[in-house]
Amino acid sequence: MDPERFLNGDLSLIEFNARVLALAEDPTVPLLARIRFLAILSANLDEFFMVRVAALKRAAGVGRAEGGEDGVAAGDQLNAIGLRVRALLDRQAHCLTAACLPALAAHGVRILAWDELSASQREWLRDYFTEQIFPIITPQALTRAPGHPFPLIPNLRLSLAVVVQDSQAGPPHFAYLRVPDTLPRFVPIGDGSGFVAAEEIIRANLGQVYPGRIVEEAYPFRVTRGAELELDEHHAASLLKVIEEETKRRPYGAVVRVEVAASMPQAVRELLLRELQYEDAAPTSPLGSGDLQEAHTFVDLGAVRELARLPLPDLDYPPHRGRMPIEADRSIFAVLGEHDVLVHHPYDAFEATVQRLVVEAADDPDVVAIKQTLYRAGGRSAIVDALVRAAERGKEVFVFVELKARFDEERNIEWARKLEQAGIRVVYGLVDLKIHAKTALIVRREAGRVRRYVHIGTGNYNAATAAAYTDMGLLSADPALGADVNDLFNELSGSSRPPQTAFRRILVSPTHLMDRLLQLIDREAEHARAGRVARIRAKVNGLADPQIIEALYRASQAGVDIALVVRSICTLRPGVTGLSERIRVVSVLGRFLEHARIYHFANGGDPDYFIGSADWRPRNLRRRVEVVTPVLDSACRNRLDAVLEAELGDPTAWELEPDGSYRRRTPGPGADGRSAQERLLGPTSATD
Repeated sequence: MDPERFLNGDLSLIEFNARVLALAEDPTVPLLARIRFLAILSANLDEFFMVRVAALKRAAGVGRAEGGEDGVAAGDQLNAIGLRVRALLDRQAHCLTAACLPALAAHGVRILAWDELSASQREWLRDYFTEQIFPIITPQALTRAPGHPFPLIPNLRLSLAVVVQDSQAGPPHFAYLRVPDTLPRFVPIGDGSGFVAAEEIIRANLGQVYPGRIVEEAYPFRVTRGAELELDEHHAASLLKVIEEETKRRPYGAVVRVEVAASMPQAVRELLLRELQYEDAAPTSPLGSGDLQEAHTFVDLGAVRELARLPLPDLDYPPHRGRMPIEADRSIFAVLGEHDVLVHHPYDAFEATVQRLVVEAADDPDVVAIKQTLYRAGGRSAIVDALVRAAERGKEVFVFVELKARFDEERNIEWARKLEQAGIRVVYGLVDLKIHAKTALIVRREAGRVRRYVHIGTGNYNAATAAAYTDMGLLSADPALGADVNDLFNELSGSSRPPQTAFRRILVSPTHLMDRLLQLIDREAEHARAGRVARIRAKVNGLADPQIIEALYRASQAGVDIALVVRSICTLRPGVTGLSERIRVVSVLGRFLEHARIYHFANGGDPDYFIGSADWRPRNLRRRVEVVTPVLDSACRNRLDAVLEAELGDPTAWELEPDGSYRRRTPGPGADGRSAQERLLGPTSATD
């Protein structure tokens, strides 16, 4: 597609990570939160390399252009990514060393190098090494000797490349040593004076690991491997078993990046690249010096997340407890029988709303059935426990567990087995599709008839992420919604194909949602041409579907005012004369990760509001089962309107420019400079 009409998606993702880094660089952000944003950046880049860079390297290896909107060849794309990522990493390292670590030191938290330690501190850490680290490390030779095959280095595991000699005059040998990830990365010194990185402790005590040999030096490094699963879903006898087998191979996929300490000599770098190149899982596109990333601070800087967890509440955001919009002393079913409830996490407590619905349903003798989707349930889950309890009490329970939720496959397999062991009917997935919908259905007998209660949301049934992500959810006893969600679950349990039903209210992908969105956008254009009120507002995590973008361009040219809140990837070019001058895009980042999806269409003065699980990206509209619901209750619509206006007017948001760069807003003199999140939290967030 024409690059003048579409921004590059991969570079847009890097721009998003630059905004994450900007929060770490912002001196008005609490110190521990700044460190947390540095760690988030590292985690985001890990996933970016495991998924996007791995795909580009495969494409480059077979000499084809990447199939993105701008048609850039994969090799050129990789070069552009490399330049931008290196600039990000330089900023990240500078932020840590020049700002965050000195600020921590000013509060008595110091990260010390071995040569900064006193004799007594070194002695204490030598004992720690002997007792805690030495028993669980295993050195391996980096050699092609018949008895010592080159070790297969796991994905994202911090390691040491060690240079040793048998004698003063002997040749150097290379060895490989994994830094244990079962121990803290930053070890507190016994006298409370600070922390020392685990690799520093190991490097200083390698004489115990290689007795009788001379240890010249050890250099930290880490490899990143492609992480996409290769599933033959059409021929699989059991999707669960196929995914289980594939996830075991993920730690040993093709290497796409090698992070090394800046001090690592060229000879050791060349050895690593050469040996990794000959792995069985080596990528089609060969590794080269461009795949090396120098770390001028810590290799795997994401480990600073440990420092962000230090018990220093004055250096972090104040604690927040979500509100309880449903009266605690009333049955949740009685409340929903009177009116819909729109919840906005974490401002509304997940435990007191969505989780309460499922828990109360499990314990209610009048509830006869519970049906639910699970995409990322997380670790411990009160909702899963409630589903098990409901089954034990004889209720009909059906759960759709999406095993293909990336990087959560193994945990979801565990949940699926736990649910099955409880006698619950579980379906794992559809061929070639993910079930990304966030839906629950409660069937209850009331006065001799059956009544359905539903939850349709934008976020996962996960209490931990509900405290950190902003998400919307509609709780309702609307009969049409209940019938729709009932039909949806019947299709998911009774068919192996995508849902085909002509639903009454809900919009479902991949069969109907795309067409309906295009109709709604085109309807606004017709209103604009007729001189009626025409406006589109939407809040999504990503916008990258070419058909949706082209429809928005047409609507802009017809006179529709379009205002979009897009947190992450956005390939639409806003503000281009003759193309998109009526479109503006802002990105809101802050304490919470913005995750809700809201659509608003003015419709000539008779507005439509929707929430749901779908971003405006090809994967959501074409390769996933998503559910979007209209919001009809006036109080709920007013709340959605307030959220959209608050975020579009956020004085700290970033505005997308036509060239793909972002400009952060700055509040004017005397203006209220609080972000949308701060305003939604309110002045008493610590005690609400």
